[in-house]
Amino acid sequence: MTSSQSMRLDDVRERVTQGFSRRFRGEPTLTIAAPGRVNLIGEHTDYNDGFVFPAAINRHVVMAVRPRVDRRVCIQALDLDDEAVFDLDDVQPSSDHGWNNYQRGVAWALQDAGYTLKGFDAVMSSDVPVGAGLSSSAAVEIACAYVFQTIGPFELDGVKRALLCQKAENEFVGMRCGIMDQYIISLGKRDHALLIDCRSLDYSLAAIPSGYHLLICNTNKHRGLVDSEYNTRRQECETGASTLGVKALRDVTPAQLEAAKDELSEVVYRRCRHIVTEDERVMQAVEALGTCDIALFGALMNQSHVSLRDDYEVSCAELDVMVDVLWEQPGVVGARMTGAGFGGCAVALVEAAHSKATAARVAPAYHKATGLEATIYVCAAEDGVRTLA
Repeated sequence: MTSSQSMRLDDVRERVTQGFSRRFRGEPTLTIAAPGRVNLIGEHTDYNDGFVFPAAINRHVVMAVRPRVDRRVCIQALDLDDEAVFDLDDVQPSSDHGWNNYQRGVAWALQDAGYTLKGFDAVMSSDVPVGAGLSSSAAVEIACAYVFQTIGPFELDGVKRALLCQKAENEFVGMRCGIMDQYIISLGKRDHALLIDCRSLDYSLAAIPSGYHLLICNTNKHRGLVDSEYNTRRQECETGASTLGVKALRDVTPAQLEAAKDELSEVVYRRCRHIVTEDERVMQAVEALGTCDIALFGALMNQSHVSLRDDYEVSCAELDVMVDVLWEQPGVVGARMTGAGFGGCAVALVEAAHSKATAARVAPAYHKATGLEATIYVCAAEDGVRTLA
């Protein structure tokens, strides 16, 4: 199944606009779009104070909105055929409408930071795949924060918006996510990726040369081991950093790691080697884009997958098959698993002239090897959250 079967932005906008008219008997006063995201390179580096390099993608959460005169928020989720209402004077988690806790959490975090909010009616829909590792939940959060600041109105810069949405997910929803998702969805720019320093939270944009698409390939493999293995990897990294006498593996060079190899267990050494070399790959990848060295960028993506597969051991048979299939396709510059691992998606940088044909070939080849149906999305780097004209 290819991305042609998913809704485009105009389709989603029309859907929520019509839905708003049906539900609230009037027209929305504004429409907000927040994109999903994919990480191009820099995996499992975030909790080691390292570097990540995501791009926003042209799949969106869209909200059609009209302010209310009271402090109630009423949101209809078209994709779920559900509706939830909450009061800004008493924001509590919902056990009946779990999807609405992301919006409630954003309201809680904004008010906790001292912002005065207004109620609104909204209808929401999305073509960001849920459960594919493309950050549909963070897109919901950022979209909701942007609604609140627009109708407030009040000033809220992209960095603070991202941090408050991360707080909402961490402390209200209870998901211990890093900052990458909210940062790129809040600060993304069309045709660019975003280098994020996960220690300082500094960021910079890097242009993706024209003539290339991002191919996101969902293996549709259930990621059953993520939680336990994620915690294990974090502990192994912390053990390595402690043994090496640093705050985080971000502070270790490859030469220092090699010099201390005998002080580490074989497993901890390989975990550290992935993080240390992955941070270097991220910086090299940014430099490669700056000099339009696309071949080097693709080679670094490939090396990242090998490191995640062999040293960090967070890939799986299905991801490896998907990446192997991508590596064989004409026009594919580079490909790697993306996300936590043990399933989920691979991402490839593909020459635009080959992207549709490659998407059409990848799914059947993957199915032949695994028996699973892949979902393929042809994407481009997109702007972050914004009001639609």
